[in-house]
Amino acid sequence: MMELDHIAIAGETLPAAVAYVQEALGVTLQRGGEHAVFHTHNKLLGLEDGLYLEAIAVNPDAAVPDRARWFDLDRFSGPARLTNWICRCDDLDAALRALPEGFGAPVQLQRGDLRWRMAVPQSGILPFDNCAPALIEWQGDAHPAPRLGSGGCRLETLEVQHPDALVLADLLAPLLHDSRVSFATGDPGLKAAFDIAGRKAVLK
Repeated sequence: MMELDHIAIAGETLPAAVAYVQEALGVTLQRGGEHAVFHTHNKLLGLEDGLYLEAIAVNPDAAVPDRARWFDLDRFSGPARLTNWICRCDDLDAALRALPEGFGAPVQLQRGDLRWRMAVPQSGILPFDNCAPALIEWQGDAHPAPRLGSGGCRLETLEVQHPDALVLADLLAPLLHDSRVSFATGDPGLKAAFDIAGRKAVLK
């Protein structure tokens, strides 16, 4: 089984990604950190229901990794935008066996006391033009969400749009049951709708 864990907003720079989120939602992001292996960095926003949001970008002060960065960040250009959704699973290997090739191979990662395994394609590009979810398996009890204040910010819906969205929906149906996630046929892209203390906002 898979559960929605968090969503990612990418930018050409981290300040660009942070500014997009803060202007759209009217909230302030919290401190994140740097990622080894992929040499990216982020800032975070806690959401209701145990979810969180990360603004992420290539870390210009870090070395160039010896493999493609996750979330297809090596090819990212243009305005900051919602690029990825990430689902957690208790058994990453079993989830990968249940899905077609292309979702990636597990990579062991750590930041502070946070430890996790994440499935990352060798190319950095997820199936369905990056509209398929990235898969994560947290190790131990540490998770970012409980450490972040939500500020009354709740993710209401996440729409996954792609020309083959219904094919993706069928692939995920046995594993993911979340009424907030919907699939629509159209140009590749994601759209997240939020309620922030009674005020509506959208990221896409």
